[in-house]
Amino acid sequence: MAMNYWLVKQEPEAYAWDQFVADGVTNWSGVRNYQARNNLRAMKKGDQVLYYHSVTGKCVMGIAEVVKEHYPDTTAEKGDWSAVDISPVKPLKHPVSLAQIKEDPELSEVALVRHSRLSVMPLTAAEFKRIVKLGN
Repeated sequence: MAMNYWLVKQEPEAYAWDQFVADGVTNWSGVRNYQARNNLRAMKKGDQVLYYHSVTGKCVMGIAEVVKEHYPDTTAEKGDWSAVDISPVKPLKHPVSLAQIKEDPELSEVALVRHSRLSVMPLTAAEFKRIVKLGN
């Protein structure tokens, strides 16, 4: 089965990469956008995920992995929302800034640039590998 690639965004003041690493695993919940929810539902165990600090810092911090596929989001008081569990794999040696991503011709179509408000987005294998290469 083919692996999928994703990018999730989080404000570091709310849940920073270092806290994620310390926790070892987290449920990715609280998403209240239908497109992002559908992306969560498309995630499969073993899919690779880039962890992006939004608002402050605006950079990809590291690589994570989906360890539990979608299930009902217990933080939702109403509605049909989903969560997944992700676990950190490794930090990037050098965080990759939004400016670097925007300047790279190989990343001109990346969802982070085209749909900047989306909190959970798919990446192509080439986009994922390019961002990881920039960070290492």
